[in-house]
Amino acid sequence: MVLPIFYDIDPTDVRHQTRDFEKAFQRHQERFPDKVQTWKDALNAAADLAGNDFSATDGYQGRFVQKIVEEITKKLDNPYLNVAQNPVGIGSRVQEIGNYLDVGGSNDVRIIGIWGMGGLGKSTVARAIFNKYQRMFADKSFLSEVREKKLVDSQNKLLSDVLGKGNVKVNDVAKGTEDIKRRLGKLKVLVIVDDVDHGNQLDALAIKRESFGPESRIVITTRNKHLLETLKPDEIHHLPPMNTEEALELLSWRAFNENYPNEKYLQVSREVVEYCGGLPLALEVLGSYLCERSTSHWECALKKWKRSGPYSDIHQNLKISYDGIKHDDVKSMFLDISCFFIGMNKDYVMKILDRYDGDTIMGITELEEQCLVTVTEGNLMMHDLIRDTGREIVREKSPEIPGRRCRLWNHEDVKFVLRTKTGREEIQGLALDLSEHPKYIYCTDAFRKMHRLRLLKLKGVQFTGHCEHLSKQLSLLCWHEFPMEVIPGHFNETNLVDIDLSRSNIQVWQDSDVSLEKLKFLNLGYCNRLIRLPDFSNIPNLERLILKGCKNLQAIPALPTNLEILEADECIALEEMPDFSEMSRIRELHLKHSPKLSEILGLDKALNSMTRIHMEGCTNLTAAFKKAILQGWSASGNGGLFLPGNEIPAWFTPVDSCKIDVPQSFGCDLKALTVCIIYSSDDSQSGGSLCLRVANCTQNTESLISPMRAKVINSHENYVWLGHLSNNKLNVKGGDKINVGAHFVGAATTNDIHLRVKQIGINLEKEKLINEYALDFQSMPYSSECKEDGNHEAGHGDDSSHENQSSRRLWFDPSVQRNAEEETDEIMQEGSSMGLLRV
Repeated sequence: MVLPIFYDIDPTDVRHQTRDFEKAFQRHQERFPDKVQTWKDALNAAADLAGNDFSATDGYQGRFVQKIVEEITKKLDNPYLNVAQNPVGIGSRVQEIGNYLDVGGSNDVRIIGIWGMGGLGKSTVARAIFNKYQRMFADKSFLSEVREKKLVDSQNKLLSDVLGKGNVKVNDVAKGTEDIKRRLGKLKVLVIVDDVDHGNQLDALAIKRESFGPESRIVITTRNKHLLETLKPDEIHHLPPMNTEEALELLSWRAFNENYPNEKYLQVSREVVEYCGGLPLALEVLGSYLCERSTSHWECALKKWKRSGPYSDIHQNLKISYDGIKHDDVKSMFLDISCFFIGMNKDYVMKILDRYDGDTIMGITELEEQCLVTVTEGNLMMHDLIRDTGREIVREKSPEIPGRRCRLWNHEDVKFVLRTKTGREEIQGLALDLSEHPKYIYCTDAFRKMHRLRLLKLKGVQFTGHCEHLSKQLSLLCWHEFPMEVIPGHFNETNLVDIDLSRSNIQVWQDSDVSLEKLKFLNLGYCNRLIRLPDFSNIPNLERLILKGCKNLQAIPALPTNLEILEADECIALEEMPDFSEMSRIRELHLKHSPKLSEILGLDKALNSMTRIHMEGCTNLTAAFKKAILQGWSASGNGGLFLPGNEIPAWFTPVDSCKIDVPQSFGCDLKALTVCIIYSSDDSQSGGSLCLRVANCTQNTESLISPMRAKVINSHENYVWLGHLSNNKLNVKGGDKINVGAHFVGAATTNDIHLRVKQIGINLEKEKLINEYALDFQSMPYSSECKEDGNHEAGHGDDSSHENQSSRRLWFDPSVQRNAEEETDEIMQEGSSMGLLRV
């Protein structure tokens, strides 16, 4: 560090070596001619540095010296922050974030956000970052626990850290913001703003790129992702939880003052690690509590925490995020999810909880931003300790009287409330699953006072009585083994979104004028005694209807035209289906093993919206019906058309093999490859995924496509599958030589595949419009040589006399070599383990 001090001398004389400097250098030139120029350059550089000029002060030497001392002290004061008693895993996290900071690299101002749930160690990592980089910045500030401090206090801390104590004092937020912009705008600073929970904190501290000088680095930690997104930072780093090894080491340091537990405590330590879910705060708190305690104490404490909620210190820390939610509706949504919907499909849950015309979208988003929920593969997930915190929030409202809590999920609490009929109007949700427990018969009168009940989930619970006591606020009614044999016509639960009465003794659902306008899901699966259904066409928003396994149901009445999915597999008495001509939104139709069904009127007119039809085992279908839907099928993607049968349709022209020369006339107009296979199994109850291998010998590419998964109940039955492969990804052009092969693969853990492809046919579609949906697709270079003989799993087409046709139709009986199957099996299994590309 160099700090020039100009005392009774003009900095200009130093820079240009004039007056006394000029005379001195003339003398030195005679004695040190080889050094004079070096000295002049050094003085030039010194004069250019920001220094202290006594002539520019008020003339008091004491004050001048004091200012110099303060400046030197500030620059030499490199505070080292206490990171953690046991900094396990900190180094790797600091290194990753350091890559984003790029200190000493780019000259621009970089802003990095660190985001994650409470207790993950965001502040700890931020302190470690400050310690690592603070010596590279003359001006720096670590603003800790901003959430808990007044805005002016944070402003004063930032200004005093950078400018020196006593140089500035603000009492007004607006003035403090302007002072930060004005006085720090040209300085290279390192600023870490820890634990932000509101945008006004960032505004008050002027956290913007233009507020600081070049090469500045700003780091912000928060539980709220949205606060970071508004800043448009260079990176938002989602801090991960500890892995199992890191977690076990941290727990061991806290509990045993060693990096690994001894054999006696190893198993129970692993159980505590699993309970903590990689959360450093929980590991430290519980490790300290369990220190010097016996294994039996560990086991009892762990059981208590699992049963009654997290340890108090952990609960209070995690509850901060809940308390930070401003809207009661979003808080209610969080409690609903933590008690009833973890692991369930996000879109489904939003429909169940949507009481306010779409507010659930904003609510779920806010919960994600606050790290209270995550969405994994479309499902709502939640850290176990966050879940337990939510449930503890419910329990602590009425610790001793469960009937006055807003939600009930604990088996013993629910059974007590139902048995004693002590449920009150506070109850909004109740769930009980006694499928694997001794049965006790309850009375529906227990619901009499639950006027605000919205969510009811009962499985394996036996009741007597009727349903007139059910709340009119219900949006979810999941009641397996529903006690009534007849659903009366006056059943008017008009707020219901989902009705699941599967595995019940219902025989008749009476016709009704009541319109269940909000109902989207209806499940009557495996109601074996069900013989009659009402006209469902007056349920306008019904999306999914499940009638699977209703063995005595002979007819399905009129359906709403908005229906998207109908599942009616294994309805062995089913003979009559409604007219599908107006079913413009139907996507999936499942009618497997309905042997009395002969046709579905108007289905050929509804094919444009469909992604899959399953009619395997429908052995009574007419030839005309099968031909109509085979010719009309137009969907490309996962799914396809499944029918009984043992022949490739007659309009596929037979050839000896499936090596295809695409006619030049196709150019770039090929829309899709239509694939039709005949498959069967040499064993019952077998399944597998179809692997289609499309090798383009001309372009040296190979695509592995998994368009469907098949399941066979009876051995040696033959089935037809038809599907389209969109050319958008295959990119086949006129003149290309392609090989096409097909076989079934199983899970990566087994090679025991009983499904066999018996025949395959290929169409080259040029004119047909293909509806495209998601498809499991993996593309790679094709290294095998394309031979001209017919021994490939795919072969050549007919001659050029057919080039004027709009489509090419080929089929063959494949004799695929075993080594080729094994190679593709290996690739597909590898793809299934890592997740195939969705296109």
